[in-house]
Amino acid sequence: MQMKNVIITGGSGMIGGLILKDCLERNDVAKVTSLVRRGSGIVHPKLMEVIHDDFLNYTAVESHFKNQDVCFFCIGVYTGQVPTDEFVKITVDYTKAFAETLKQQSPNAVFCFLSGSGADPKEKSRILFAREKGKAENILLGLKFKATYIFRPGYIYPVTARKEPNLSYRLFRVLYRYIFKWALTAIGITSEQLAYVIEETGINGGSKVIYENAEMRKLAGDI
Repeated sequence: MQMKNVIITGGSGMIGGLILKDCLERNDVAKVTSLVRRGSGIVHPKLMEVIHDDFLNYTAVESHFKNQDVCFFCIGVYTGQVPTDEFVKITVDYTKAFAETLKQQSPNAVFCFLSGSGADPKEKSRILFAREKGKAENILLGLKFKATYIFRPGYIYPVTARKEPNLSYRLFRVLYRYIFKWALTAIGITSEQLAYVIEETGINGGSKVIYENAEMRKLAGDI
């Protein structure tokens, strides 16, 4: 069994946190490098936590990008949570800076990108989220990693209850439990299902580049 070195960004978030926790417990993962703004308090012999606050320039920490086999890029922000220019910076510019550094230091790495349903690869959508996620996806595909996997979930149902960011998400939480979970597989997925599919695809490989919500639900089964 070939053990993998994993690098994660967004490990303090809902999906990145689940992937981080699982990777630390996997027998096929040798080391986990997690780039964070603040220390998480997690202590584990496999974990290398790198505190870094400039997500547009990784020169100071680029040595940590060397010898990585799999990347899980889970940084994201909700539409409306920040001004438009900040949304673009987080969604596109952060992705570009991180990915270019990884490509330089670990050209044979696998890149797993948490995108979103409706991402527009033509970059023409009037919807900010769709347009900018499409731009980020295109940047990654253009870098030609060993493999690039793009995951486009719809609504992500938090298995562990949290404070929802707005009224729409509070409503979707209820709708998922009683409707989406059973009838509309293209719309929602649980946080645990999504994390499982991203993690397994990154570590063991996948059969395609882009995974839409319904397909991820099928791959995850009843997790």
